[in-house]
Amino acid sequence: MDVRDSFGPALRQRRMAAGLSLTVLAGRTHYSKGYLSRVETGGRRPTAALARRCDAALGAEGELAGLVPPDRADAGPTAPALGIQSIVGLDIHAGLEADAGNDDEIWIMGMGRGGSIWFQPADRRQAVGIGVTSLLSLGLAVPGASAPKGLDAETTVSTFAELFPLVRRLGQRASPAAVLPSLIAQTHTLQTVAEHADGRWRSESYLLASRYAEYAGWMAQEAGRDDMAIWWTDRAVVLAKRGGDLELAAYGLVRHALIRMNAGDALATIALAQRAQAAPAAGTRVRGLAALREAQGHALAGAYGECRHALDRARSLLDDSPGDEPTRVLGTSSGGDPVSLATAGCLYDLGRPAEAAEMFDRELSAIPDESRRLKTRWATRQTLARAAAGDIDHACALLRELLPGFAATASWSIRTDLLALARVLARRCDQPAVRDVYPLLTSMLHTPHPDDRASGS
Repeated sequence: MDVRDSFGPALRQRRMAAGLSLTVLAGRTHYSKGYLSRVETGGRRPTAALARRCDAALGAEGELAGLVPPDRADAGPTAPALGIQSIVGLDIHAGLEADAGNDDEIWIMGMGRGGSIWFQPADRRQAVGIGVTSLLSLGLAVPGASAPKGLDAETTVSTFAELFPLVRRLGQRASPAAVLPSLIAQTHTLQTVAEHADGRWRSESYLLASRYAEYAGWMAQEAGRDDMAIWWTDRAVVLAKRGGDLELAAYGLVRHALIRMNAGDALATIALAQRAQAAPAAGTRVRGLAALREAQGHALAGAYGECRHALDRARSLLDDSPGDEPTRVLGTSSGGDPVSLATAGCLYDLGRPAEAAEMFDRELSAIPDESRRLKTRWATRQTLARAAAGDIDHACALLRELLPGFAATASWSIRTDLLALARVLARRCDQPAVRDVYPLLTSMLHTPHPDDRASGS
């Protein structure tokens, strides 16, 4: 059945039961009366954003939102496949339950003169087939030796541990293309050291390698490559397991939930987040972060009550969680209150943009300016919420301020929100503030993304 055949009548029935005219509903949702009329009569296909807005305006508790699948643009770009078996989508048992390390695996990374990079794991037979092994070999290991040549495990781990917070800081301020090559190389170095070390330093090397791999997953996701993000997250789980840390397996579920959330898949987001909270090895912080993901999944589904319960649970858990060491940090550590920021995001997804905008106004000042990527990410959501709430002049003023941050960080998730903002502003091109800033926005969005090639295979 076409979604127009089910949504239009359901919207009209709900509106009439609430005693609202199309004019009043248009005022509450900030869509035109004519547009809503065409949606009700089946002349226009409803968007997921409209469904959530109508759901909130009519108190439908997710009934209307559940009738409309995620918009393609809301779900983000579809990443090209790497074509490797390690990418397992929602079925991540292989990465979490078994040590999938392969001694014959080779990591192939290329870098172009223009700054682009590409990465591909392969076995030795594949590498020989494409002639990679004949290009250059800088083997660290010496046959029969107990440690890589020229690399002392204790020195390497301590040095890379000091470097890790700096790498994360760079990731907040620069394009993923600038960060991924070093993350890949550093993960490989630490894994190699671990394979030749013993005792404490073997474990420490694997654990630190897992943190580098997990952050590589973050950067891959910010580059718009969910397939690579999944691969690196599963790699981090394997490395952590080798180092004796089983909690990262639960955190891997949280990361997978985030990827599904960005794809607009509410049910998968909720299921993965609930699995993470139930994992025996999950600590207080991981369960708190998982509760945040569950709340965001419920928000996508339009379930206000379930969303609030999950947010309350997240607040309680994260307030009680101990602080992490810099190299053990899970989730963001870049400032701001993650629960309040997530709450504002949930309010927007629940079709309550005015409430979301007010909360963003309060919370954004707590994020330090050096956390450029995080601040620009939530400032974009703030701008989108302002525009969706009908505060167009304010939204356009905010947009002017955030565009330089977007250009610097080249974030795919921010780009997705800017595309949604462009669609909202396109309906208001009769307003002077929109006419003034809209060409800047469209020019920025039509400029080739720095990481369109950066993480390609």
